[in-house]
Amino acid sequence: MMRWIFAAMMAAATVSVQADNYSEDPRLRRLMTDWVLDYRMPKGWLQRQFINVEKQDGVLERFNRQAESMPWFRYRPIFDNDERALLGAAFWQEHAETLARAQAEYGVPAAVIVAVIGVETKYGTITGSFRAIDALTTLALDYPRRSEFFTNELRELLLLALEENREASSFTGSYAGAMGIAQFMPSSYRAYAVDFDGDGDRDILTDPVDAIGSVAAYLARHGWRVGEPVVVSARPPQGDPDRLVSQGLALDTTLQTLRTAGVKFDLLRGDTARAKLFKLDGADGPEYYVALNNFYVITRYNRSLMYALSVHNLSRRIERLRVVE
Repeated sequence: MMRWIFAAMMAAATVSVQADNYSEDPRLRRLMTDWVLDYRMPKGWLQRQFINVEKQDGVLERFNRQAESMPWFRYRPIFDNDERALLGAAFWQEHAETLARAQAEYGVPAAVIVAVIGVETKYGTITGSFRAIDALTTLALDYPRRSEFFTNELRELLLLALEENREASSFTGSYAGAMGIAQFMPSSYRAYAVDFDGDGDRDILTDPVDAIGSVAAYLARHGWRVGEPVVVSARPPQGDPDRLVSQGLALDTTLQTLRTAGVKFDLLRGDTARAKLFKLDGADGPEYYVALNNFYVITRYNRSLMYALSVHNLSRRIERLRVVE
């Protein structure tokens, strides 16, 4: 009897291991068939990419406890702090010539470029250790809420690997599949990464020069406007302070509408400028902000109001340190 139970347990364990290995998963097989037909991926090469790809429970766990689920007063100190600002000033000093060139070519302030890299990877020191193909396969097949998005990113990773003549397993990154110093998703890597040092290789994984140029290119191509403000603090009208507050990311109103409704903010922009009023949970109560075009552009990098505000705040801290120096 004990021998039978032991054999049953071993069989169950084998099934579990096989279930965690995606190479024979029929869902993946269907995707691979589509990619061979629709994108002309070599069948043998494609099969080889998935030989050792396994479900990553750690990826799913991390997705369920992301920092963006925190209130603002807990999220803010993670990125908006003296340590990250000091490291940012040092990164700027080290790459001053490259940052000046990126700002001149793309119109994006050097402080914003540095802050994006600072928030994303602490200036290239925390780029993630998951194999991108493991993370993206797990999310494509076993994270139903965003399966379509991650299936597309998995396909983009494979196309990127083909274009760069690399094995897909050689790309590492975050639990969400974002890669390198700039934390580009595969689709962004293919579309926006630039060879900023002119060596013939778009290396945002390990090359800070290409990463700096690529961040600037990304923000510029998403509509960054030179010299325009990003976001300002606001005071809502008494009585119904949240009437014009919106939850999404889109600029769904104008400065004129906000002013007419009694929202107070220190901004000398034209009344027709698109804007949005948003609210976050501060340590001492609600905090209100008016966001403009360049704030919206930062949310194209990461679709989070708190992320975009953290980039802005960190950029201001870093600028102040540069002035002091």
